[in-house]
Amino acid sequence: MTAAWDREVTVFLIGMRLNSFVRIRQWWPVFTAMPRMLREQSRDEDSGMLGYRLLWGGPRLAYLVQYWSSPEALHAYASASDKAHSPAWAAFNRRVREGGRAVGTWHETYVVPAGAHEAVYTNMPAFGLAAATEVVPVGRRGERAADRLAKRPGVSRSA
Repeated sequence: MTAAWDREVTVFLIGMRLNSFVRIRQWWPVFTAMPRMLREQSRDEDSGMLGYRLLWGGPRLAYLVQYWSSPEALHAYASASDKAHSPAWAAFNRRVREGGRAVGTWHETYVVPAGAHEAVYTNMPAFGLAAATEVVPVGRRGERAADRLAKRPGVSRSA
């Protein structure tokens, strides 16, 4: 199976690392802010968030892989004063300025042009981009990875 998505996609990775388990007052607000934002984004069909997956990187690291319809949609959510992100980010920055080092955060954003992504899922439930969009049989987008990637505008198929 593969993902049916054939348009540009913005992949947003965001996470937190617990630097000090005992300083719960500093990291708990960061930990609890993300579920609120995910509920808010998921309920708003016009937000541009296509889907997400929460992952754990051991006892100290949690991160999300989010799929967005565009970088503009992601930026619009992040900067909207009436959404959960803006006040949570401001509060986090205040705690950091006050010397809070109990939690670290990071994010990375990748804008993937239409046709420049490829995905295969074998013996898997809907996952990743396919779970965020639609799962289709591999043949619908090409039998080989090279075929699926060759569907980029301006790229010809090799023999």
